[in-house]
Amino acid sequence: MADIFRERQRTIQTVILVCALALIIKAAQIQLVDDSFRKRADATTIEKLTVYPPRGLVYDRNSELIVNNNAVYDLLVTYNQIDPDMDTSKFCRLLNITQDDFRSLLDKNWRSGQFSRSVPFVFLKKISTTTYARLQECLYEFPGFFVQVRNIRGYPFKVGAHVLGYINEVDPKDIENGGGVYAPGDYIGAGGLESEYEERLRGKKGYTFLLKDNLGRIVGSYEEGALDTLPVNGDDLISSIDIRLQKYGERLMAGKTGSIVAIEPSTGEILSMVSMPTYDPNELTMTKDRGPVFNRLLTDPLKPFFDRTVMAKYPPGSIFKTLVTLIGLQEGTMTPQTGAICNGGYFYAGRLYKCHGHSPVRNTVDALAYSCNAFYFGEFRDVVDKFGFSKPQQGLDMFVDYCHQFGLGRQLGVDYPNENAGNIPTSGYYDAIYPRELGSWRSPTIMSVGIGQGELQLTTLQMANLAACIANRGHWFPPHLAKGFRTGGPIPQNFRNAQKVNIDSRHFDLVVEGMAECVNRGTARSCAIPTIQVCGKTGTSQNPHGEDHSVFFAFAPKENPRIAIAVYVENAGWGSSYAAPIASLMIERYINDTIADNRRYLEERMFNSNLTDRYLANLLKAEIRVQKKTVPPTAPPADSPIEKSPATTSLSADGRRRK
Repeated sequence: MADIFRERQRTIQTVILVCALALIIKAAQIQLVDDSFRKRADATTIEKLTVYPPRGLVYDRNSELIVNNNAVYDLLVTYNQIDPDMDTSKFCRLLNITQDDFRSLLDKNWRSGQFSRSVPFVFLKKISTTTYARLQECLYEFPGFFVQVRNIRGYPFKVGAHVLGYINEVDPKDIENGGGVYAPGDYIGAGGLESEYEERLRGKKGYTFLLKDNLGRIVGSYEEGALDTLPVNGDDLISSIDIRLQKYGERLMAGKTGSIVAIEPSTGEILSMVSMPTYDPNELTMTKDRGPVFNRLLTDPLKPFFDRTVMAKYPPGSIFKTLVTLIGLQEGTMTPQTGAICNGGYFYAGRLYKCHGHSPVRNTVDALAYSCNAFYFGEFRDVVDKFGFSKPQQGLDMFVDYCHQFGLGRQLGVDYPNENAGNIPTSGYYDAIYPRELGSWRSPTIMSVGIGQGELQLTTLQMANLAACIANRGHWFPPHLAKGFRTGGPIPQNFRNAQKVNIDSRHFDLVVEGMAECVNRGTARSCAIPTIQVCGKTGTSQNPHGEDHSVFFAFAPKENPRIAIAVYVENAGWGSSYAAPIASLMIERYINDTIADNRRYLEERMFNSNLTDRYLANLLKAEIRVQKKTVPPTAPPADSPIEKSPATTSLSADGRRRK
């Protein structure tokens, strides 16, 4: 019996020891290994408040402040700290809300896990400075409520909406992709420079830790602020934009649809990027009125959110003839003395592809100056047929390779979102359209590419970059919008690496001369600037739905050029009608800082002209065409008929030029 008793005693002791050991191990785990309980305790006794940093400011190239910060205030509340006897009538009056608003803003789904009665949540966002000042004097009367300062953007010049961008509140995808940087309620750059340089502009958040009592009330700083961290301001960005030139360009383009891109050739820095229609960037600041404005802009048939500088793909028209000239000279399919006799157009297979009336084309400079379609139909065919009429694929692919060297048909790598690569049609492209069993294709099939039409499509940025490359006589720098940062640190190295093309510089000299003569005596002479030698080329791009598009690109001065520019005005007719005058005014304003008195009439005409109704009418025509599934005509347009000299002799039977 005694043995049985001792056995039971040992069993009980063993059980007690095992239980004690288990408790000791669990206690050690809780205190030394597992910090979840500590965190849970901290969560009920420590309040972590975010201190948001100011976003970096943005300056233009001349140190003008173009994007600043304006303070707004979020009102937060801790539910279980609210005084049930507080004067809600006075509180609502200070915030300009109703009693029903007050109740609905406090009514949360506490079971969802998203909200807690002891954790602050946003009661009212984006309180104005005036409301905050009114509330702050009486805030002590309303326990549980406190204000958190935020910064929203302001735009002193009210221009550059596309290029500057805007900020948005983060969505779940932003938070997921942010690697822990973002939390609900944070702001993020959502367009233009704000998006591209978000990492430098956003700064780094700071935190303040406060101690709470057992009722969740704030009783003071936690550990005397030992864990608090200060926010780090975002880096200030110095952009390459000339904001006054940007403002001038937007005024010239008011009432029109299209785009302007201006580049400094020696650096690739973008001086101006105008996409019209546009909007006042202050309309999309993070205020309570933003939602209706956003919806209005989103549904506008003029598509003000569509950035036509980098997203729209356009047939470049006759400005592309400069590139055809360079390739032809390099490949020996033409010489500086190559000329042509144009009898109103280019004849092939019994059909006349029209050209405008102009003086005789005695050489390559004349061909560019007068923008002779017949000359360039023939020259493009010569390049494509260099390896034989039955081997156009080889000639076209050679041509395409040159185009890629100029940055056409591919992204230029600009520090700006949504850049389109455009389209340079390749032999593979045409092989797919014209399979061999159906007769394949030859140089006459695609000769409209030689005058910048057909399947060829470029962005306005690419056109301006082409002008910059010609201005530099054979090299270009990737276009970019960042000039530097005030806090130091260079812009990416790739923007400082020159991209060279495999064409001899002497051929560029000839094309530059042709562009100068285009302004002095050719299709662009109406926009010549007396004190500046502008080198430019007009273009008129076919539009099957209505008025043709007006195109012009140029650089100036002829020697040591300071600006290269491309202007594209939709549904505006001849290149000399709108695009060329706008470009010449931009050039004169940038170089001379003023417009000469004898050219003020041109400025006023551009300011006052409105093509919006024409654009909307053509848009309606396009929609009708789509509905009817009709095929638009493909006859190529001619350039502006400034010279009316009658032609005297026709081309040869095969449409070739005279060499």
